[in-house]
Amino acid sequence: MLLVACSNDESSYETIALNDVVSQQEQGALVVDVREADEYAAGHIPGAMNKPLSEISAGNYEGLDPEQSYVIVCQSGNRSKQASDILAEEGYQVTNVEQGMSSWTGAVEK
Repeated sequence: MLLVACSNDESSYETIALNDVVSQQEQGALVVDVREADEYAAGHIPGAMNKPLSEISAGNYEGLDPEQSYVIVCQSGNRSKQASDILAEEGYQVTNVEQGMSSWTGAVEK
């Protein structure tokens, strides 16, 4: 018996540190916070839009423009990676943030 396994661990997007978010915004990227609405309302990066992972996972990309660059953030980095995987597969220009709001020390909007 012959078993062959292939894996493509290369993602089609970049992952950045949390402290690089502001510079990405200055370059025109929009921050998408993929936490649920109540988490977002408790405090988010200024200028960020809320698009929960639950909506993205269900195929709801309303409000997202494939021509726009997005920085994807969540609470700890797990949901943002999942959202980045999905959105990149769908052709969106995304950059994943490896940490999340739990480590954010910048300004917060409510």
